Order: sequence, then structure tokens, then C-alpha cells
Amino acid sequence: MAKPIESLPYRPCVGIALFNRAGLVWVGQRSDKDAEGEGSGHWWQMPQGGLDDGEDPYEAARRELFEETSVKDTSLIREAADWFAYDLPPELIGVSWKGRYRGQKQKWFALRFEGRDADIDVLHPGDGHKPEFTEWRWERLERLPGLIVPFKRGVYEQVAAAFGDLGA
Repeated sequence: MAKPIESLPYRPCVGIALFNRAGLVWVGQRSDKDAEGEGSGHWWQMPQGGLDDGEDPYEAARRELFEETSVKDTSLIREAADWFAYDLPPELIGVSWKGRYRGQKQKWFALRFEGRDADIDVLHPGDGHKPEFTEWRWERLERLPGLIVPFKRGVYEQVAAAFGDLGA
């Protein structure tokens, strides 16, 4: 018998709002539009990824950013005070992440990009990871909730509120 949804834990995760010098935020278009845990559609999102057991969240954020974008040159602006969580839609629970999680709880970091746009490579990301994005662009933070898969919109609204004073 399947576990009740309410009894499933949230997958620990980190997210990165990468700001450029103009106050815009990095956003990438998913390469696997029907990826596990994402749902179908042409979604744009900020870098994010799972937190390994015992891993420091800030170090995980830097690792995930490099694995997804090849970006290394950053500085910490701010860590969100709280963890933000979302639930998967019912049709993805039991399918995504082998049915072990009901959604994700995410610790978000605002980082300043200290490099050049030419340093960003989503097609050949750091450490030889599979590309997660097909393209990228700089965007205004307040526009991001309208670009993300709908069930993550609440988290993106919380991120925009937490870091809204940092943007253009």
C-alpha cells in the first residue's frame, strides 16, 4: 500500500538567484521539458538542485550553479531567512524521485555574478554534467514567477519577495 502523501518528506534542495551587475537574474530554459519533478512545458527556472546528506547548503548552491551553468565566479549577497517548500501535483507524486518525496523544500541564495557572460555554458556545464538548460538569459526577478512551472510559482513569489530589493 502506498504511503499517504502527507507522510512523505520534502526533498532538501538549494536554489540560486544569480544577479548580474545590472541587477538582473539568470534564468534558463529547461532542456528536458518533461523532466522528473518538473511537469511538461517550456519552463524557465533559476539553478537549483538536491542537497546531499551532510552537505552545507551554501556549498551545495555553489556546486549546483557550477554543474548547471559552469559559473564559478560569484560572491554571496544574501541567504533567504527561511526554507521555501512546494508540493508536487498529485499526478507526479509516486513518479518523481522514485516516489520518496511529496515535493521539495529549498534554501535560496542570492549570489552576485562576478564573471563575464562568456563564462556561462549551459550546453557543456561544469564537471561534465548532463545539460539541464537549452538557453539562458538575464531577466527581471519579479517576472520569474510567470515563467516557472505553475506548481513552483509560490516558491518563486517567495524568492522574489526575499530578494526583490536586490534587483533592477
